[in-house]
Amino acid sequence: MTSKSWVRFSLVALTALATVFLVSVSPSQSAAHCQVPCGIYDDAARIKNLREDATTIAKAIHSVNELTSKHDANAINQAVRWVTTKEDHASHVIKVVSEYFLTQKVKPVASGKEGYDAYLAKLADHHAVMVAAMKTKQSADPATVSALEKAIDKLATHY
Repeated sequence: MTSKSWVRFSLVALTALATVFLVSVSPSQSAAHCQVPCGIYDDAARIKNLREDATTIAKAIHSVNELTSKHDANAINQAVRWVTTKEDHASHVIKVVSEYFLTQKVKPVASGKEGYDAYLAKLADHHAVMVAAMKTKQSADPATVSALEKAIDKLATHY
């Protein structure tokens, strides 16, 4: 093995090890509150974070669409990074809605009881955010972000 090949091999190996290390020790990106009934909630902050995630997704989609017209390795690398960022933020939206809002803030109402229709409407609004976030993962269409932002705005009316 030549010294140049050895250096290249070493850099690739170190990069792989560093990636494994960072992934295994980095804290989760989720901002969802704990699942202990502590009573410490900041709904406005969660909504603000969802909106920030949507803004990041919008920028990622814009960047992916710009980069895909280029065919050099750097553009492909950057496009992949933006797709990963888009995926991460969409997953974060889904996680916060499901693990914070739905499990801790939305209280079930039995069928036929007072407030049942409002409960179903609230569930539908939460579901709409999660579906819209999922669609941003599946597409590079800016319209998916617009739908996500509208769904978050509607969700915010409950908080």
